[in-house]
Amino acid sequence: MDAQPTTEAETPPTHPGEPTRPNPTTPPEPETTPRGAAETAPGAPSAPPVPPGAAVWHGGYAPAPPPPPSRSLLRRLSPPVATLAGVVAAFVYVGAVDPNEPGHYPVCPLLRFTGIYCPGCGGLRSAHAFAHGDLPAALGANALAVVGYGIFAVVMAVWLVRAVRAVPMRLAVSPVWWWGIGAVLALFTLVRNLPFGSALAP
Repeated sequence: MDAQPTTEAETPPTHPGEPTRPNPTTPPEPETTPRGAAETAPGAPSAPPVPPGAAVWHGGYAPAPPPPPSRSLLRRLSPPVATLAGVVAAFVYVGAVDPNEPGHYPVCPLLRFTGIYCPGCGGLRSAHAFAHGDLPAALGANALAVVGYGIFAVVMAVWLVRAVRAVPMRLAVSPVWWWGIGAVLALFTLVRNLPFGSALAP
């Protein structure tokens, strides 16, 4: 029988202590992982393919999601403009229908049954005078209402500016402010019902 030819995988050393050298005739073992590919642990799910042109994040954490698109200028201006239009319409109505003439508006229940002026007594007459540009008459009817008109104008201006700049309007009033507003209303009511505060009475 003819002997089968054998190929030695390694060449024995020629001198003692010399390391074993691989036989150049032995073909190298094929690589199981392509060059540049990331090694994946056995059993781990593979990452989904990245679509062409998509941004790939190489950091240690996921990036924050992009902010939602801002609303259009018309939609941002709708709430403050609608509020301002409603208040202007109310002033136009009060300016056209004179509250100094009886029968146009209901009488204050507190004044009718007790004879005491509430903080809002004279408010309609104040608004009527203010709509006609008569500031002294408006202050004489209800000075606190005129202060409220100024505060409302400032709030509306801030609201409109923030709406144009796409900044949300957050009007948070702390309990201290609410207590302060209540104290001012109580003091105003007390003073306008006393003899020395008759200038504040309508």
